[in-house]
Amino acid sequence: MEDRNDGRGAVGRRSLLKAGLGGAGATALASFGGVRWAYAEDKPAMGTWPAGSQGDTVHIGAAVPLTGTYASSGEDELKGMELAVEHMNTNHELMKKIAPKVNNGLLGKKVKLLSADSAAKPNQALQAEQTFINQDKIILMTGSTSSAVAVALNKFAQREKILYVAGISGSNDTTGKDCVRYGFRQDFYGETAANAIGPVLIKQFGKNRKAAFMTPDYTYGHTVTKSVSDYLAKNAGWTMVTNQVSPLGTQDFSQYLTNIANSGAEFLINVNWGRDAVLSCQQAKQFGIIPKMTLVIPSQIPFLAKEVGPDITAGVFAATDFWWSMEDKYPLAKLFVESFQKKYGYKPEWGAENSYNSFAAWARMVTEAGSFYPPDVIKQYEKGETFPSIVGDVHYRPEDHQCVRPVIIVRGKAKKDMKSADDYWEVLEVIPGAGLMQKPDAFGCKLGDYT
Repeated sequence: MEDRNDGRGAVGRRSLLKAGLGGAGATALASFGGVRWAYAEDKPAMGTWPAGSQGDTVHIGAAVPLTGTYASSGEDELKGMELAVEHMNTNHELMKKIAPKVNNGLLGKKVKLLSADSAAKPNQALQAEQTFINQDKIILMTGSTSSAVAVALNKFAQREKILYVAGISGSNDTTGKDCVRYGFRQDFYGETAANAIGPVLIKQFGKNRKAAFMTPDYTYGHTVTKSVSDYLAKNAGWTMVTNQVSPLGTQDFSQYLTNIANSGAEFLINVNWGRDAVLSCQQAKQFGIIPKMTLVIPSQIPFLAKEVGPDITAGVFAATDFWWSMEDKYPLAKLFVESFQKKYGYKPEWGAENSYNSFAAWARMVTEAGSFYPPDVIKQYEKGETFPSIVGDVHYRPEDHQCVRPVIIVRGKAKKDMKSADDYWEVLEVIPGAGLMQKPDAFGCKLGDYT
């Protein structure tokens, strides 16, 4: 993998395509109605195609947060990407199980991963991807952790006609109102988290309870809070007594926690992510809110239990994408955990699992389509075929490009019950994804054009 964040200026996509025509594979220029098209394999040039796949290597551009409040999750995601690319290029057993036509790379090309720090800022992520396009003719974009970044990269991908697979992105909007033809998401999100964890909370704690929410002030926070609150209100009469909305990167949560302490809430539903989740949980304990109020984490944050300790997460219910002990049930999960731990020295969190699954799915689509041409790859996804993954069989919905995959419910272990240093969560249930998802058009998804 190569780290590329030198900030050199951008040149236009038109110039990029013009430059790319000089290479092998661009066969002709033709004029129709005054519009000149570059042709390769009898298809019009678009995005970085065909220039980006003419050499012996194709490039992926990853914009992930390596600094700031989401850095630990971003680093874990990046490791999952690195492992997936290594496995593509070496015919690893796990990659071959998911994408059997991978053969020491994709379609005769080696795959190279480039990365830059997004700091979870949309503008910084866009600048990084534009640089990758201009300098390296990337054929795939990835990264987010912040759904604000995912939404921005969705729109950028559609404009530039370059495929984008989101990293961690929990907002309903990513494959809802902000969906695009060129964007795909593998992980679970607010609505599926709510529909998975909601019945567990109602069964465990009953009806007509009072909850305080802590919400980060952007698309992920607002959509997750709405989905969870709506589910609990509709199905069990729970009341949101306060919703404390804080900006990303908050260090001192005292004003929000004071309001929660005085709200009469019985539950603290913390939707914060990354370092914000760590600090808000630690400060809630210092305020005495935990354990006076029962803590709920709708979306389990990678490394949260490790950073705050099992005295805070013990007994806490959470929804998640993956937990490493699933290796006991899923053979591909076992292969993934073993490979990851051997390379990096720790059990993978779900950011790494999500990245690996996303890359493996893309590798499958490219090799099954037999082409890097973007519409061909998109249409392969849109066949909706079922295929293996680390968490069992999955498929992508053609209507909104959301992966239909299970959601895992976990409960935090007490320190005395941990069997190893990283045994923080107990898997309670693996819930099939189809029944947790809204109808494809329920959140306003309109994918847009192929060209």
